[in-house]
Amino acid sequence: MADPSDDDEAPGRARADADTGDAAETTDLESLREEVEQKYDFDDFGPADMAEMEREEWEAAFDPDTWITGAELIDRVEQDLQNRIATREVFARLERHPGPEGDRLLAYSDEGYAIVNPDGSVEGEGTVLRDVEPSVALCSMEKYEVPTPPENPSLPDPEDVESGSGELGNTMLQLVAAAQILAGIGLVIGSLLFDLQPEVPQGGVIAPVVGILFALIGVFLFTVVANARLSDRFRAEEYRDRLRAVEEAGERPEFVPQLSDDADEDRVD
Repeated sequence: MADPSDDDEAPGRARADADTGDAAETTDLESLREEVEQKYDFDDFGPADMAEMEREEWEAAFDPDTWITGAELIDRVEQDLQNRIATREVFARLERHPGPEGDRLLAYSDEGYAIVNPDGSVEGEGTVLRDVEPSVALCSMEKYEVPTPPENPSLPDPEDVESGSGELGNTMLQLVAAAQILAGIGLVIGSLLFDLQPEVPQGGVIAPVVGILFALIGVFLFTVVANARLSDRFRAEEYRDRLRAVEEAGERPEFVPQLSDDADEDRVD
């Protein structure tokens, strides 16, 4: 026969075990929060840092009761993505669509899409989803100051994309390379003329060797410039091809869902 006192003690033991479990969970959360604070610099916290964070680190670092949601979140995410698109940190077209619970954002490219809902949830696939999720997480934080996007934050026209952005640096390298080659040629010619003098001892090799070394350095720098320009042209053409793929016939890729029946009502960026 069971002892009645055991039945009386069972609820007490259950409460004690629950309290012990809660205390252990709180301790683990505080320990993880300290690790996150040491690992990340929250005074200079950006999308790249957000992308590196694990879900457990995110939940430990930020209080969900203070997260921004609703129309304000959509406005902040739209502004943040516009800035990241303008700076080519994110490649996507951005659209704003009305929904039953408020406006939603649709970002898409030839490599994926992402849908941002007013409650902060994000759905989609591909690289666009990976790029959008950090912006949503950051914009839901009150302390995060959303940067102001430029006047025209949309993707550029394919024909407006320049082939290179570091022309000043390339020009400077070319000047240095030309100076190196001229100095090398000057040293070699000077040493030869010097050796032709009858009163001068023959056999000096230091000046010609240094001259040849200078000339080789100049040729190497010219090769670096040529390679950089070729790479810039390749990247620019690749970027134009992606822009054409997104802009082609004004249609979305087939894998992007249709959020609104009337495309004319969509707000496109």
